[in-house]
Amino acid sequence: MTAPTGDVWLPFPPAEIDGLPDSFRYRQWDGEDTFPADPAACVFYVTPYMKSQEVTLRPLAAMPALRVVQTLTAGIDHVLPGLADLRPGVRLCNARGVHEASTAELALTLVLASLRGIPGMVRGQDREEWRGGFYDALADKSVLIVGYGAIGAAVEDRLLPFECARITRVARSARTAPHGPVHALAALPGLLPDADVVVLTTPLTEDTRHLADAAFLRRMKDGALLVNVSRGPVVHTGALLAELESGRLRAALDVTDPEPLPAGHPLWHAPNVLITPHVGGSSSAFEPRAKRLVARQLTRFAAGEEVRNTVLIKD
Repeated sequence: MTAPTGDVWLPFPPAEIDGLPDSFRYRQWDGEDTFPADPAACVFYVTPYMKSQEVTLRPLAAMPALRVVQTLTAGIDHVLPGLADLRPGVRLCNARGVHEASTAELALTLVLASLRGIPGMVRGQDREEWRGGFYDALADKSVLIVGYGAIGAAVEDRLLPFECARITRVARSARTAPHGPVHALAALPGLLPDADVVVLTTPLTEDTRHLADAAFLRRMKDGALLVNVSRGPVVHTGALLAELESGRLRAALDVTDPEPLPAGHPLWHAPNVLITPHVGGSSSAFEPRAKRLVARQLTRFAAGEEVRNTVLIKD
């Protein structure tokens, strides 16, 4: 990759990012109606964070000189529809290294809050009710992590001190990881019945859309907890609602399908469900990590080196 020049579009003020190379013109754009400059001059586009797909993709068709699209999300499914507008050779990079800590923290929060009955206790506090009793502990539970990439591994790191009976890992293909074997997705039917807690950290692909369907959920043991910090469509909402309303399963969801979850949707009031509004990566840990990633990527790009975290090259 030869050393480039041109415009770089950033969602942050350039002055707030340490270590940016001086070989580019920096334009700040975080999804506003008006573009900061002619998109035709942009060679490196850092997408806005937590903006709609329509906003994120809007400038792409007008960027003929573009060479890198850098998302600030771990998933890239929201950018894929815009690839048709790009010339061959454009690299799409994800934000590996940015969201692991924050998303894993939330996954653990959802597990612990659900098992220990915290949502009910908060409602009890609102009503001045003392809700004593015995609640589930994470200790001695069997946990299944589905989607053992960087975020899945970060979830496991945070589970290890909690004395789980076992932690089982599943990814697209089988391999060996530092903490033990990783099973292929094809092994899921045999692994689900043993799990007390199933944590979904898989990216959304055609293979994982509605992965947690009726058949998947039926294989989970009675009383098991499903935690989704990946993407809403990884879970079939109708199938999950049926299991929740029967009282057989519990769920903790940071993502939903549809999303945002509209007022009046039955998932809001289903029994045994805890819902957070897609805030897995939206914490104080995000911005400093995102800025460091952008500076590292642009330093490599300016030097003519290959950027990291490339998940796709447009053909």
